Amino acid sequence: MLAPSVVTAAEPRTTSTLCGPMLVSSSERCQNRPCLMSQTPTYIHDSELEKQTAPLPAVDANCMCVTYGEDTVLRDVTFSVPSGAFVGIVGPNGAGKSTLLKTLVGIVDLSSGSVNIYGDTPSRSRRMVGYVPQSDDVNWQFPVTVWDVVMMGRTPGLGAFRYESAVDKNAVNDALHRVGLLHRKDDMIRSLSGGQRQRVFVARALAQDARVLLLDEAFSGVDVGSQYELMAVLRRLCEEGQTVLLTTHDLANMARQLDTVLCLNCHLCACGPPDEVFTPEVLEELYGPYVVAAGSSYTI
Repeated sequence: MLAPSVVTAAEPRTTSTLCGPMLVSSSERCQNRPCLMSQTPTYIHDSELEKQTAPLPAVDANCMCVTYGEDTVLRDVTFSVPSGAFVGIVGPNGAGKSTLLKTLVGIVDLSSGSVNIYGDTPSRSRRMVGYVPQSDDVNWQFPVTVWDVVMMGRTPGLGAFRYESAVDKNAVNDALHRVGLLHRKDDMIRSLSGGQRQRVFVARALAQDARVLLLDEAFSGVDVGSQYELMAVLRRLCEEGQTVLLTTHDLANMARQLDTVLCLNCHLCACGPPDEVFTPEVLEELYGPYVVAAGSSYTI
């Protein structure tokens, strides 16, 4: 697997050193594009041909802005995530982490800017994106089995008056096998632990053939052992080509297991490998001056 890289637009103080030569500044990417039609002849050089044939990024956000009424939740957020990357999003409460994921899946509309999933808008790429909401947003007492929940990932493709085919059933079996829960397929979802429930929702995303998985606070209320089981599942999926973005407050866990982190506080403060990003300066910008020096083990 190629080492993932993330291109961000944030303050030059933090991102120019953290994101390397692929950095694209907000001023460069947020300016109006020149007209494609020009009276001056255009010649395509080898470097431009390479760009045209390069793989599309899994997620490409350009100057994303989201407002709720008069409140700006996301401001000029720019980043690019390659296929197969394992990316964490950290920041304080109210920083826009959940809004960012909801924008990528098409639940929340942009106020300005753009975002593409493998070259398409969120509204046109919903089948490619699997979304695992916060556990508080799910009614776990609803009387459905594990199998029923995962089969919901196939429902959009079934159409009216059509029953599950052998292909659909095989997809559900395969998804449950990949997350290690095939033996629990006939159990009620409410009988599972918190970590197992999260893995069921990951299986639902896999059953719909999602290429990008978005998990919102997947580790909230989950015991340490289940956290590691879920992280192992997600790591394996990234190695198989899926792209994973998750939000979390557990900086210690992030530092050990994620390739890249996006530090968000309404705007992008920094991005890069955890060991490089979790500096005292960045943590202070995220959480204020009362955070202990970087390198400590804590959950915020």
